[in-house]
Amino acid sequence: MKEQTIDYALRATWQAVARMYNEEAKNFEITMAIGFTLLSIDPKTGTPSTALGPKMGMEATSLSRILKSMEEKGLIVRKPNPNDGRGVLIHLTDSGLEKRNDSKGVVLKFNDVIKNHVSEEQLVNFFEVTDTINKLIVDKKIYTKEKNNK
Repeated sequence: MKEQTIDYALRATWQAVARMYNEEAKNFEITMAIGFTLLSIDPKTGTPSTALGPKMGMEATSLSRILKSMEEKGLIVRKPNPNDGRGVLIHLTDSGLEKRNDSKGVVLKFNDVIKNHVSEEQLVNFFEVTDTINKLIVDKKIYTKEKNNK
């Protein structure tokens, strides 16, 4: 069955990618989640803390734990948002910027290696398929109230 289902291929591939990224992140004394968060923070202007969760597709409680850990490691600082007195901007420290650059390098290398092993056409098809899957999910076209949806 596993060879026949799209969700298995997606899940197994993502789990392999996540394991690979976590193994690589250890070399930089961070985790994949921290690396992903560093890449989601604007290195020049900072990012509102309330914008990070939706941008990363994470729940607020998970993101809060990651941000606390990042703050303890000296990778980020929280500063008042000058445009919103109630809000907070997350800024990278020098160390955070360095780790962000490391994370960016890891992601770019992954992309380069994949691009060297698949054709442009395969890559275009891959992105078309993932876009279609995401659109079907967002538009709620997979599971509807109808019994016989296709």
